Amino acid sequence: MATIERFEEIDAWKKARELTRLVYDHSRKGDFSRDFGLKDQMRRACVSIMLNIAEGFERDGNAEFRQFLAIAKASVGEVRSALYVALDAQFIDDQTFQILRSLAEETGRLINGFMRYLAQTESRGRKFIQDEPI
Repeated sequence: MATIERFEEIDAWKKARELTRLVYDHSRKGDFSRDFGLKDQMRRACVSIMLNIAEGFERDGNAEFRQFLAIAKASVGEVRSALYVALDAQFIDDQTFQILRSLAEETGRLINGFMRYLAQTESRGRKFIQDEPI
């Protein structure tokens, strides 16, 4: 696996960014935009995915990174659940629901795969490497 230098290179972060953009787009329309609780919670959960991936990466330790990825993955579940609320409240149509759910599921799979990789690698992370600037 190639060395990742910046969190912006992580596929899961890129996918989470795309999910966040779409959730923001759809939640600013119609009745959805006026349900402040659901809109804000869903947006915060999306942002949480991105932020936890970034923060975990910047910690420079694989064990810590896995913890932050686990939090990000939990936020994916929160977004997926909120999508059902938005669908049931008719804030989004079935096609939008399917697109967003699929994107959330893909984000979760990418995070899960990265967590498995970090658990199996012998490296403990960049902060444990001697003679290399952090």
